[in-house]
Amino acid sequence: MTARLRLLVTVRRLLTIAALVAAWCALWGSVSVANVASGLTVAIGAVVVAGGQPGAGHLRLVPLLHFVWLVAVDLVRSTFKVAWEILTPTDYTDEAIIAVDTETDARSHLLLLVVAITVTPGTAVVDTDPDTGRLYLHVLHAEDADEIVAHVKRLAALGCRALPVSECIPAGEGVS
Repeated sequence: MTARLRLLVTVRRLLTIAALVAAWCALWGSVSVANVASGLTVAIGAVVVAGGQPGAGHLRLVPLLHFVWLVAVDLVRSTFKVAWEILTPTDYTDEAIIAVDTETDARSHLLLLVVAITVTPGTAVVDTDPDTGRLYLHVLHAEDADEIVAHVKRLAALGCRALPVSECIPAGEGVS
């Protein structure tokens, strides 16, 4: 096997392709020959295009699972909070736009944060500044702003640990 082919076909890349195909089929709602074939095409294209240099960045499973768990908990909690606001006759909302400065300027992590925040009911990202890493959030309860800022910073830190790239690796830590 040539060095180039060996580089392209690694266990990590095969697992990435398998995970992307599974996600593709989940998005389409069924596993079929057409979905698997089109998912393979998209996954292989994504892996080849995004390939980068070996060892430049990789997926860390434990922080990623922690990130996904926190987002899932946020989904459940916020769904109940918004449902409570809708079902009760008194309006307890105090809407506001707050700014959250993240410690990363990695655009891939900002996108991850934007999706994780906006998918939860009651919050939405209304603007981002990729140059500074600042997010502007619409929240239903302004009195919770400090807690929300701390939570978003925690999600940002988990995103950086789960998907390390050179822009958000703390000095001296290196990619491992």
